[in-house]
Amino acid sequence: MQLSRFLTTLTILSGITLSAPLSAAPPNGHAAENDARQAVSLPAPMRAHMLANMRDHLEAMGEIQAALADEDFATAAEIAEARLGMSSMDDHGASRIARFMPEGMREIGVRMHRAASEFARISRDAEITGDLRPPLEALAGVNRQCVACHAGYRAVGAD
Repeated sequence: MQLSRFLTTLTILSGITLSAPLSAAPPNGHAAENDARQAVSLPAPMRAHMLANMRDHLEAMGEIQAALADEDFATAAEIAEARLGMSSMDDHGASRIARFMPEGMREIGVRMHRAASEFARISRDAEITGDLRPPLEALAGVNRQCVACHAGYRAVGAD
């Protein structure tokens, strides 16, 4: 029961810290023009697509956490690979969006997708071992990539 409460709290905190759009004001309340993150100029349709992908990534993280709370490692692995992992990149149009991203942002994105695929592998192993710790540690690695990207970059509309 304690693990379930922990994962629920983690889900709530993830939603608070990662649900803001990339162009939102930073936590210190200053306007976007005072935002030290690198602005990434995207055509409006690409920006909308990227933000939709990120909202789906956040939703997937919550679904993964809920599956882990139920110790349903197989479902957590399936969600991670299908919606966050390397095999999800084509579905998200990564090759179309990547050409608009600075190199560092692309690298973080690839690390996030790789970390999600690694989480899926580790979660499948936990299905056999029953050990929740390795999947939780691996999921934290996925989240670190999200945080790194949001801390360094913000999407803005192309002029």
